[in-house]
Amino acid sequence: MLRVTVVGAAGYIGGELLRLLLGHPEVEVVGAVSSRLPGKRVDGVHPNLRSVTELTFCSAEDVPESDAVFLALPHRAVMEQIEHWRGRAGLVVDLTGDFRLADPEVFRDYYGTEHTAPHLLPAFVPGLPELHRKRLRDADLVSVPGCMATAAVLALHPLVTHDLLDREQGVQVDARTGSSGSGATAGPANLHAERSGAMRVFAPTRHRHEAEIAQHLGVRAAMTATGVEAVRGVQTLCHATLRPGVDAATVRRAFREQYTAEPFVRVVAHQRGTHRYPDPKILLGSNFCDVGFALDEDTGRLTVIGALDNLVKGGAGNAVQCLNIRSGLPENLGLTFPGLHPL
Repeated sequence: MLRVTVVGAAGYIGGELLRLLLGHPEVEVVGAVSSRLPGKRVDGVHPNLRSVTELTFCSAEDVPESDAVFLALPHRAVMEQIEHWRGRAGLVVDLTGDFRLADPEVFRDYYGTEHTAPHLLPAFVPGLPELHRKRLRDADLVSVPGCMATAAVLALHPLVTHDLLDREQGVQVDARTGSSGSGATAGPANLHAERSGAMRVFAPTRHRHEAEIAQHLGVRAAMTATGVEAVRGVQTLCHATLRPGVDAATVRRAFREQYTAEPFVRVVAHQRGTHRYPDPKILLGSNFCDVGFALDEDTGRLTVIGALDNLVKGGAGNAVQCLNIRSGLPENLGLTFPGLHPL
């Protein structure tokens, strides 16, 4: 059994990690760290875990040695604590933005602060199995990408791999996200009275995930992010221009070839019906990312759509998937829940 600890266990991502790991047949959760709630029961904060666990939150000093530690802390906190956690586990999985960007200058540009552990940036393997599976098998440090970045990268990846895009045009990503993406301690802007019924453009330009998209794909990316009324879910509409002569059949073939063997990416290519394009609503609670596209063949303008649950494939589920790969376990172990419909 793998002994694992979740740090930041009282947050939304921390709660999802606990939900998945407590149901994992090869995992024992030995620590649930919360600096705010040491000694309090986990199911008092995560009521869905009632009767599932008797765990109480503990402090960082009380965590036993672990095989893996998951860091679900606020951005900028992990780079201050990384040396401590490296000494407590063979595998450290970071779910913050601290080690997602390989270039410390780009990090400073997008996060507005100097990186305090730049020497470790090259050591972190991106926690995106569909692009970095081979490296993850031997990784000791893993950085899980942002939820909107994951949806956009998986949607665009086949086009880049098969060289179908006009790279000079770059890509434009229009992302929509539910309120849980702001975390369990979000401020006044995420009160129900402010969020209900709203479609708030909170990042009209230069959202930090655009730097991740550009880094993973090697293409120039611009991104807009909008908060919508949903609690969970991310949907990205990625606008790009195809190279001359590329038609819909070629695009469809690229998606099929890229993802036929992937356990958690599904190509949605229906011609009609209510669910002919990826929709996060039917993915809630699951580790799937659905991708699809629509092409204007007269102009070569392509819209590629990615959808996922921001707390699962966009966070905790992706992290557990990386744990499985690193540990030599079946990749889908503990991650087979398909989502609900209707909901």
